[in-house]
Amino acid sequence: MSRVLGIDVGGTKVAVGVSSSDGPEIAERIRLDTGAGTLERALAAARDLDGTPAAVGFSTCGVIRDGRVFLAPNVPGWEGLELPRLLREEYGAIPVAIDNDVKAAAAAELRWGALRGVSAGVYLNLGTGLAAALVVNGQVVSGAHGAAGEIGYLQAIPGEPAFADGHVPLEERVSGAALAARGTALLGRETTAADLLALFATTDATDATDGAPAGPDVAGLVDEALALLAMSVANLCATFDPECLVVGGGMMGAADLIMPRLTAELRRAVPFPPEVRPARFTDDAPLLGALALAHAASQSS
Repeated sequence: MSRVLGIDVGGTKVAVGVSSSDGPEIAERIRLDTGAGTLERALAAARDLDGTPAAVGFSTCGVIRDGRVFLAPNVPGWEGLELPRLLREEYGAIPVAIDNDVKAAAAAELRWGALRGVSAGVYLNLGTGLAAALVVNGQVVSGAHGAAGEIGYLQAIPGEPAFADGHVPLEERVSGAALAARGTALLGRETTAADLLALFATTDATDATDGAPAGPDVAGLVDEALALLAMSVANLCATFDPECLVVGGGMMGAADLIMPRLTAELRRAVPFPPEVRPARFTDDAPLLGALALAHAASQSS
């Protein structure tokens, strides 16, 4: 089996890894912080790994359109970057496959995980951001502009600020970053989405940190977010009619809270509700996705 290289650039970190077997194993890896000179540092780290790869897979935040990166304002220097050209200059004749991080994670689930053997499916990523990937005939769908599945841009209220106003409406209400920001404002102290979900799940509805009553506001915030998320996913599934919904991302630490809400709403609202499964991969999903892209590129070259 050929040795392949995977690079994942996210909003806060860069992961570089190599694999020499067609499976979800990473033989070597390097992790860097996202910041100034992200691409140069990622490529330098990749050079430090032994051997010349048979193919390269690159997973990136944002989407690739017309040879540039779009919808990635949180990584310095990333918006508008000519990523495909720069990777061609780095790797020459070596096959390079590029996709966004959520679609790459879906590729890993298709190749080795919970979407294996699925013809029509949805991969839902619940993390710092919010997005989905659509699978048709066992392949991840890109869309006309590479932005298929960008459900963070769905509107929850008619006429609310939207993409043209510089907003990502649904993501700003139900993502991990949104829950953390809203929880911090509500509780008056730094709070993560995981903290908020854990607090909501406590049976006595008290603050797990200092024992103070959580009050109805926390319960209302989380309940509203989960209801809006479930409704939006149900609308997506009613439109697309998948056989399977696979849910991954960092917020799946609260899977016991999230999965029943999604399942119940799908059964209530979707004529033919899909099977709901947790993703096989969580923290390493985009890097494994980059490696899955590389394996596919290697085999097709």
